[in-house]
Amino acid sequence: MRTNTIAGPLVAALLLTACSSGEPSPAPGSKGTVHIDIHGWVGYEAQAAVLAYLLEHELGYDVKKRKMKEEDSWKDFGTGKVDVIVENWGHNDLKKKYIEDEKVAISAGLTGNKGVIGWYVPQWMVKQYPDITNWRSLNKYSSLFRTAKSGNSGQVLDGDPSFVTYDEALVKNLGLDYRVVYSGSEDALIKAAQTATKNRKPVLMYFYEPQWLFTKVKLVKINLPAYSIGCDAVAAKVACDYPPYLLDKIVSRSFAATGGRAYDLVRNFTWTNDNQNAVASDMINGKMTADQAAKKWVDENKIVWQDWIPR
Repeated sequence: MRTNTIAGPLVAALLLTACSSGEPSPAPGSKGTVHIDIHGWVGYEAQAAVLAYLLEHELGYDVKKRKMKEEDSWKDFGTGKVDVIVENWGHNDLKKKYIEDEKVAISAGLTGNKGVIGWYVPQWMVKQYPDITNWRSLNKYSSLFRTAKSGNSGQVLDGDPSFVTYDEALVKNLGLDYRVVYSGSEDALIKAAQTATKNRKPVLMYFYEPQWLFTKVKLVKINLPAYSIGCDAVAAKVACDYPPYLLDKIVSRSFAATGGRAYDLVRNFTWTNDNQNAVASDMINGKMTADQAAKKWVDENKIVWQDWIPR
């Protein structure tokens, strides 16, 4: 059970006075516990790490992290096992179920990130096959993407099946000679992109931004049929590109009501793709732990996060 307490006006004033006079921040755990679920991509973990660091070191909360698949997290909003999902990609079906119908969750505002999902190929392939970014040309090049798992069809490499994807419907409805193969994780997608770039090996893959990989590897997005409002309303009939995503934070309704300054911090949090990629890159390329990368970013970016701290 979450044990958050809400400081009264006098205590809050004393804390503000202590902070302004240079005294130490409250000890982690002194204000209660916040439960944050961790989903399966490094950008999410980077954002969760920064929020957790500020909750602990600036506000004095204890943070408990739990690795979960996206849908399973939503199921626990009503049980008290999760307070915060820090980065949500759409999921209108889950919003309807848990926010509108069951009323156990609410949106806590945008993260500031601009989310993009699509199909990508290495930049070298675009130079060699200039029309490959036009989806109508993909069947002409399907043989380049054949693998043992895709058989006589080209392969579209996806990540974890729980990620936001309607690639199987796209392949079918656009009449493409391809087969969707699930790699199982973000790590597998990243390795595929790195190998394809280094060894000039063809790959057509599902991927997304923000993602630190774009600072290291050049990928080019395929121009699928343009997205229009409602074109993805029926998953089985989708024949358009993914929509642009304004990513948001989802919290349990009980956390919003009783979480006090912890909830205020989550609600106030907003940053950029570049901010997230910097933390994620330190985790992957700098071999830092999530906590170390978060501390580095917090130490270097007070001008960004100081306004998130509730007064």
